[in-house]
Amino acid sequence: MLLYQTKSGPLLRSGDDLYSLNEDWETLVNDPRLPETLRRATGSSNRLSGSTHSISSPLAPIGDSQEVWAAGVTYFRSRTARMEESQEAGGGDVYDRVYAAPRPEIFFKATPHRVVGPGQPMTLRADSKWIVPEPELVLVIARDGTIVGYTVGNDLSCRDLEGENPLYLPQAKTFDRCAALGPAVLVPEEGPIDPASKVRLVIRRGGATAFEGETTLSQMKRSHEELVGFLFRHNAHPHGVLLMTGTGVVPPNDFCLARGDVVEISIDGIGTISNPME
Repeated sequence: MLLYQTKSGPLLRSGDDLYSLNEDWETLVNDPRLPETLRRATGSSNRLSGSTHSISSPLAPIGDSQEVWAAGVTYFRSRTARMEESQEAGGGDVYDRVYAAPRPEIFFKATPHRVVGPGQPMTLRADSKWIVPEPELVLVIARDGTIVGYTVGNDLSCRDLEGENPLYLPQAKTFDRCAALGPAVLVPEEGPIDPASKVRLVIRRGGATAFEGETTLSQMKRSHEELVGFLFRHNAHPHGVLLMTGTGVVPPNDFCLARGDVVEISIDGIGTISNPME
């Protein structure tokens, strides 16, 4: 089942059918029994007429009171990239140590006004010369810590700022339109998302492919439950929260996003989010 946030309210896609939902977004994503709730909705009279519907311009799947957090260095490829970018600043071994440490790297990423949805532009910081997208699976977590769904995220990152000094991480990660979420929330009817699911990144420049790469969720070193456990440790999220889980696809060190680039991120079972850079 796929859950969409739209201007007219939440919509549920089950098979080829769409259903309108009466609950507000934050009520839905804070329901620890969300799959059961959505199954009941498919038996209601909220089915939209017609056999197949398209959803135009879905919004970012985040509530007005929610936050986006992120986990770092959860893939070996990310560990290597972070070590390379910060080596000259003397911080390279920090990322090697956190990759193997019992405690993961978890940091604040964005408030709702810094998040964009499908088709909306993201911001390239003028004071950074090495900016890359980070394609990530995003956990949608209820206030009690239950993982209720999954979406696609772009954790836009300024590698030169973070590489200059790890203490610059907040500036490298958090700024206007620094995060993209969507197009939908996958709510599996049984069990978690398949670890064999592929995460794909395509960057288009002038109509041509400037970079592409992929990984699978199985390459993550840490479990989703482990990351959520640390996120909620002495840290309440009364409105629910979204957690980006790290990237395993990193463009080469000589690549930097440019204005006009279009970044497409896809995850099996969820869909594709596409955003222009400006």
